[in-house]
Amino acid sequence: MHPRSRFVAGVCLVLALATATTATPKPSREQVLSAMKRATIFMVEKVSTEGGYVWSYLPDFSRRWGELEARKTMIWIQPPGTPVMGHLFLDAYHATGDEYYYQAAENAVTALVRAQHPSGGWNYVADFAGEKSLQEWYDTVGRNAWRLEEFQHNWGNATFDDAGTAESAKLLLRMYVEKRDPKIKQALDKAIRFVLDSQYPVGAWPQRYPLKSEFSHHGNPDYTSYITFNDDVAAENMDFLLMCHQALGDARLLEPVRRGMEAFLVMQQPAPQAGWGLQHSLDLKPAGARTYEPRALVTHTTAANIDLLIKFYRLTGDTRFLAAIPDAIAWLEGLALPPGVAPEGRTHPTFVEPGTNQPLYVHRQGSNVFNGRYYVDGNPKGTITHYSSFRGIDLAGLRKRYEEARQLSPAALAKASPLAPGAPARPLPPFFAATTGPGASASSVESVLSSLNAEGYWLSPLEMNSHPYRGDGPSTPPPGDFSQTMVGDASDTSPYRDGEIKGISTTAYIRNMSILIQALAEREQERAAKEKK
Repeated sequence: MHPRSRFVAGVCLVLALATATTATPKPSREQVLSAMKRATIFMVEKVSTEGGYVWSYLPDFSRRWGELEARKTMIWIQPPGTPVMGHLFLDAYHATGDEYYYQAAENAVTALVRAQHPSGGWNYVADFAGEKSLQEWYDTVGRNAWRLEEFQHNWGNATFDDAGTAESAKLLLRMYVEKRDPKIKQALDKAIRFVLDSQYPVGAWPQRYPLKSEFSHHGNPDYTSYITFNDDVAAENMDFLLMCHQALGDARLLEPVRRGMEAFLVMQQPAPQAGWGLQHSLDLKPAGARTYEPRALVTHTTAANIDLLIKFYRLTGDTRFLAAIPDAIAWLEGLALPPGVAPEGRTHPTFVEPGTNQPLYVHRQGSNVFNGRYYVDGNPKGTITHYSSFRGIDLAGLRKRYEEARQLSPAALAKASPLAPGAPARPLPPFFAATTGPGASASSVESVLSSLNAEGYWLSPLEMNSHPYRGDGPSTPPPGDFSQTMVGDASDTSPYRDGEIKGISTTAYIRNMSILIQALAEREQERAAKEKK
């Protein structure tokens, strides 16, 4: 699962643009605009599949990938796929005023509307060749992705996982606010209804909706209807609803936001294990999900939820959110591992057994979906590498942020809250797409301009590769130890790290375009400052 966006008090996720350090003389505005346009024309006219995108492509387009290898008729919804590309195009439109970028964003929205589930949400992936083609992909590529169990079955519904639905819905909102297109409003209303309909009475959300219980993997219950904190499901949904309230003046969305925040208090487990799990069953207890996600309390989820409680307090002034934090921090403090147990930079076990407070470590044996299995024990040696059994928890940072929040006036926060009666509408920020990938902040405008090739794209490391589908894997493991590898035998279609493969990357496009957009913003600031003198 792919961790994503944060819940931002009172506003939404704002574009975290890289700050470029430029040499003298600076590239001209015309050079920046030219590079942006050339790169975008290539993505729109050469790369796009009917307005949509996956994550990466070989230069000759002979293979392409989202989280798994995709077909030419498929688009990916998970970031950094179609919705994030749409956000970037709209950002570029705001930075330049060039209608070409708006049209590119509109094309992405059209693709997302085609991919929208009748219930109003989105799946990870859509196939414009139709349901039969999508099902055949699930039965082959998806079925053989050993470590990506969420793709081993086609539920036929929509998912909140990995922020795909949230990012798509936010793009619809931004595009509707831009020009009030009624066609977009219809799809936006469906997305809002999806978020409202899927919310449990307790205030939390399942991973997938409409609810299903059909996939019993290795004898485990279908986890997709469980209450989900993993990958910021609840935070993303509240963020979207709050954005809609602020941009559209829809006051009916405030009560679901409040209930969503209350759910964090309701589902916190009692001291001395005052944490949360990745998922909770409907009796509000921690639950398991994928076979390498056991029923457990989870340290990094608890740390993330502590930060969210601080943000909820800043958003509302409600001191109950702060009151829940000390017990959670105390629980995390008691779980710090002794030296030599965790890898460097990691401080805590990921999973902790309810009741005993003992760490749970995840291992696997076998080589593929058909002969392999995951299992959990108390041995910290030889754990799987694709989903770490250890986390780095910044306890000092959590305490510092908690103490800073305690100094704030509850009354002042409540008065300024966007949830307060009569709170004024707030415009959406002009920029939204986040830069991704290592080293973006160190890239200069000059290097971005010079590395754009003659065809109009940045040839970039794709970092991940996969075995092409060759048929179902053998029931008996071939020679080799796959217990700590990213991928199993040659039948495993899961992605694995590849330092050699290069191609066309949406991540690289988004990162480099963000740097160029920032360069334009800096020039505009400089121009405005001169005019004031």
